[in-house]
Amino acid sequence: MTSAARPTDTHCPYCALQCGMRLRRIVSAGPDGPGVEVDERPDFPVNRGALCGKGRSAPAVLSRRLRLTAPLVRDPRTGRLREAGWDEALDRAARGLADAATRHGPDTAGVFGGGGLTNEKAYLLGKFARVVLGTANIDYNGRFCMSSAAAAQRAAFGLDRGLPFPLADVARTGCLVLVGGNPADTMPPAVRYLREQQAAGGRLIVVDPRRTRTAEMADLHLRPAPGTDLALALALLHLVVADGRVDDDFVAARTTGWEQARAAAMAHWPERAERITGVPVSAMRRAVELFCAAPSGMVLTARGGEQHSKGVDTVGAWINFCLATGRAGRPHSGYGCLTGQGNGQGGREHGQKADQLPGYRSIIDPAARAHVAGVWGVDPDALPGPGRSAYELLDTLGTDGGVRALLLMGSNPVVSAPHASHITERLRALDCLVVCDLVLSETAALADVVLPTAQWAEEEGTMTNLEGRVILRQAALDPPDGVRTDLAVLHGLAGRLGVDKGFPTAAEEVFEELREASAGGQADYSGITYARIRAEDGVFWPCPRPGHREPRHPGTPRLFLDRFATPDGRARFADVSHRPAAEEPDADYPLRLTTGRVLAHYQSGAQTRRTPELDRAAPGPFVELHPRLAARLGVADGDPVTVTSRRGRATAPALVTDRIRPDTVFMPFHWPGPGRANTLTNPALDPVSRMPEFKVCAVRVEAAGEGTR
Repeated sequence: MTSAARPTDTHCPYCALQCGMRLRRIVSAGPDGPGVEVDERPDFPVNRGALCGKGRSAPAVLSRRLRLTAPLVRDPRTGRLREAGWDEALDRAARGLADAATRHGPDTAGVFGGGGLTNEKAYLLGKFARVVLGTANIDYNGRFCMSSAAAAQRAAFGLDRGLPFPLADVARTGCLVLVGGNPADTMPPAVRYLREQQAAGGRLIVVDPRRTRTAEMADLHLRPAPGTDLALALALLHLVVADGRVDDDFVAARTTGWEQARAAAMAHWPERAERITGVPVSAMRRAVELFCAAPSGMVLTARGGEQHSKGVDTVGAWINFCLATGRAGRPHSGYGCLTGQGNGQGGREHGQKADQLPGYRSIIDPAARAHVAGVWGVDPDALPGPGRSAYELLDTLGTDGGVRALLLMGSNPVVSAPHASHITERLRALDCLVVCDLVLSETAALADVVLPTAQWAEEEGTMTNLEGRVILRQAALDPPDGVRTDLAVLHGLAGRLGVDKGFPTAAEEVFEELREASAGGQADYSGITYARIRAEDGVFWPCPRPGHREPRHPGTPRLFLDRFATPDGRARFADVSHRPAAEEPDADYPLRLTTGRVLAHYQSGAQTRRTPELDRAAPGPFVELHPRLAARLGVADGDPVTVTSRRGRATAPALVTDRIRPDTVFMPFHWPGPGRANTLTNPALDPVSRMPEFKVCAVRVEAAGEGTR
């Protein structure tokens, strides 16, 4: 095997770390080989060369053997997908979207995007929905990722950026509280920051019902029952007040709303929280001691604390904990969210989300509508208003008054959506489903038209990582014959639907328009260029374009050091109280189910399950249950068990371990079929973020074959 001499600097196609890597062309790869191999890129500051198994094996899915290389259309005579030319496929896709709008109104044509799409794709997808289709119904699977954290940050700080500081600052904080996150499995290169933090004398507190590999690193592990993190956060704040640890000067100078938050916390005394959460009062006191004794502190939340019907309030309570102790708006301190998807941040900043326009502008703000309409060359009044959130959009598919034709790009809701069997039926009920994907995912297999699209190594585009660092993916290969980029797909559809301009196929041209559309918004990218990103290893937003005689803006690695982004510059405490999960255990469903990821796989597994190395490492689903529960059920490790909720049943082998609480079972959500965890999950929505309650529902567990009541 020989390689070309000049590698291409780019980034991993998976999580929000967006680790830097180099791709080296393989000259003798063969016609079906991936064409590139991965080298380390030690100069990129986020991962400093480190890559997990997913990153190292990412080129495997570039192989023609594992991917789509021609469009597919469903033959009306046989009901099966068959290969077609691009003109036929695009004509049919455009006709399906147009027919729905003509027969039932523009909002019956819908768009569903993904948190892995580049900023350019996300931007153009939002423009396509609103300008070409004229529909309000566009949302994306990032709604399932960090929308609760985003809503809580906007309420508290006036601005949402996953981390308001560089990831490197984590290594320098005195005490880190990690809520519902397991980076040792989900983003392994980030673990070095946890180790460096502890090596420097910092303390790590992990809040998780499971003893994960990350929890094993902790100085203190708090194990609340799923769905009770809000009560725990309120009890910790109660102890801060009771022990006289409030930073009164900070609260007075830089916040508002303290009295209401204080009163709410005092109603959640530790003994009450112990009954709700199962966390001993002694452990709560130790957590407060560690956090308040340190010279600085951070709280980072992830999906375990956020994917709840009260996720916004839960994050708000953890932000209150930071504000009351003066751990916000100061060096090496603050609240942050560990974004999950590769572009979960940028994906919502620039128009995929139902209520937002580019630059993180509100779609109901007249000034925002006027600015974006001016860039797009349309009448502001022609832009639709806010549409349905992700689950609500999917729930209406194929119904009267709902979406009848759907363009879906970069998502696999058959596996990833809550109450997945119901969503699968809704997808089947559509008049027309158009899916853009690189593989025949479980969702693509239901489509009327499948459009094969280029991958991360075959196209250019920007991403915004969990720190708010805008980075650039660069192409190392050309797509195979028969494959087009997502931008080319949107160009082709727009032209067929009567819009010949405004949908370029060159990513940098799209980014130049995005800069204009974002200018003056909260997520201002107008001072960022491809050349700057290459020269600076990424640029942190906001980065406005300099005015006359102003120097070039350096970007903003750290937010809130001088003031918060609220009108008066003060952070706002949240007035929140604990409430139960939407579904609590009962006599028929006595256990809690929680879900999550495993080291080898990513999201719905559409790519990682097709990567031989990763599939061998984790070949299928499992049900993690405590030895006491297993003994009660008469189940041994490896025996098949059936988990039943009010929405359905899933069957998978038992993994008997004391890493899980006796009252809780865990399932990873990467697989379709009988072991699909999201068959069971509850679509109950947070009233603010519209985030579904993925992380807790009531279930019962039985040895497979026993039957159900």
